[in-house]
Amino acid sequence: MPLAQTSIARVSGPQCPAGILAQIEAIFFEASANPPAPGPERDAFRERWLGRYLQGGTDVLLVALAGEDTVAGYLVGALEDPALQERFADIGYFRADFAGLTRRYPAHLHINLAKTFRSQGIGAGLIEAFADIVRQTGAPGMHVVTGRAMRNVRFYQRCGFVACGSTMWNCRELAFLGRSLPPDC
Repeated sequence: MPLAQTSIARVSGPQCPAGILAQIEAIFFEASANPPAPGPERDAFRERWLGRYLQGGTDVLLVALAGEDTVAGYLVGALEDPALQERFADIGYFRADFAGLTRRYPAHLHINLAKTFRSQGIGAGLIEAFADIVRQTGAPGMHVVTGRAMRNVRFYQRCGFVACGSTMWNCRELAFLGRSLPPDC
């Protein structure tokens, strides 16, 4: 289903309908490389990479819907610099390796699509919707951190992100990709 047949909605994380949240979680685990087996470790993994963005506040949850209730994909993002937030202290590369870059590109995001909805422009639509929200806050840019050798690096580059830095973390080379967001005239 191409982007024209999907809609993007901003949803409040704390008020996200259970059926939508269940689909988001299913997509999250499907897209995760080697997610832990069900149990406490899996719950911590979910909280670290998804759950912390669903608490509300200034965080953003965008959902791409195919029809009224089928989640094609989602984007979660934080509008404020993670290097300055205590809730991101468990992700050491923000403060240690990328703090200078997060000042230039303070908003950050995670995005995932269900396999059947990939390569149809839906992900780019979610990125642009997030960019519009970030731009409205006056933030100068946004970023994503991903594995340097991951296939998604090309996707982010097509969406206007550029490689700004890299670091080793948990025996993997990570890339910091930033996108400037000049203010609307």
